[in-house]
Amino acid sequence: MPHPLIVPMTAHIALAAFLYVLLTVARAPAIWGIGRKDDGSNPWAGVEPRISANLSNQFEWPLFFHVACVLLIVRNDSGSWPLLLAWLFVAGRVLHSAVQIGTRNVRLRGLVFTVNFVAVLGLWAVMLVDASR
Repeated sequence: MPHPLIVPMTAHIALAAFLYVLLTVARAPAIWGIGRKDDGSNPWAGVEPRISANLSNQFEWPLFFHVACVLLIVRNDSGSWPLLLAWLFVAGRVLHSAVQIGTRNVRLRGLVFTVNFVAVLGLWAVMLVDASR
């Protein structure tokens, strides 16, 4: 049976894969002509840059999430706090993606990002506290 932290890590990877598919669909009218409007324009033109930016975001702060999880797995830490924080991070990433792609509300996006930020800091705090014992 895999370590419990593998599942939320895989969920985040699935989110990134979904965003790649969404970006491909959004770029299809411009790149391949598939789904163009009658006037030749791309119906996704307004949202495509936000999808692209969100996909890039999946390789910034989440890096620290994955590193913390790998270190916790190597230490064989399967406590409830790391798992709770990992799922909080994943839920925050999904919500962050929805806000960034679906709205232009930067303030809300910042608030949602704070969930991800705190969850990752929490994972590192758990690791440091356990390491000092």
